[in-house]
Amino acid sequence: MNAAFRSSRKLAAILLAFVIPFTGLLAVVHYLTLPAIEASLAAARLAFLNEVLPKNYYDNDLLADVLVLPPMPELGQTDESRVYRARRDGQPAALALEAIAPDGYAGKIRMIIGITYDGTITGVRIMEHRETPGLGDYIDLKKDKNKEYPWILQFDDLNYPIVPDSQWKVQKDNGRFYYRAGATISPRAVITAVHRALRFAALNRDKLFGEEAE
Repeated sequence: MNAAFRSSRKLAAILLAFVIPFTGLLAVVHYLTLPAIEASLAAARLAFLNEVLPKNYYDNDLLADVLVLPPMPELGQTDESRVYRARRDGQPAALALEAIAPDGYAGKIRMIIGITYDGTITGVRIMEHRETPGLGDYIDLKKDKNKEYPWILQFDDLNYPIVPDSQWKVQKDNGRFYYRAGATISPRAVITAVHRALRFAALNRDKLFGEEAE
């Protein structure tokens, strides 16, 4: 029994001798690579934001000028969301809002929407969805098979003077926006969410730009 106990203690000591240096090494590697990982993530985030907020709209640090909003039903948000604020020469230029369409065919559709200070849409991109592949997923630029004129691009440059409230529907519902046969639930959800976000930005733009960044 004593021999077995001594053997177990010896094995535990050997394992401990390996585990402690290895854990320390992992911690050092993590510490040394963390700045590079964070820089890579920031670059990817900025590249995605630039799809809805072109670089010529701002000269500030877009990732630093961020407002964290509480849950906003107007944006379909039940949790906190972020607003990225673009400024040029110190003046408000545009916003990138995170919004959710809660009524997609397969659940929530998460998106980001660029809107200028005067209320013009600069771009809409789908961040996450579970819509049916090959049917309703054409709302996603990356998955839309029509590369000549992707569905999501029809929001670009629209605003209230161009599109009144009554026209924020698919053509099947007597609205402005075209859709593809056999899949109307997904575009309906996105159109409604973009419309709500546009109204939210118009009603709150001065407050959104005036709040302190996170």
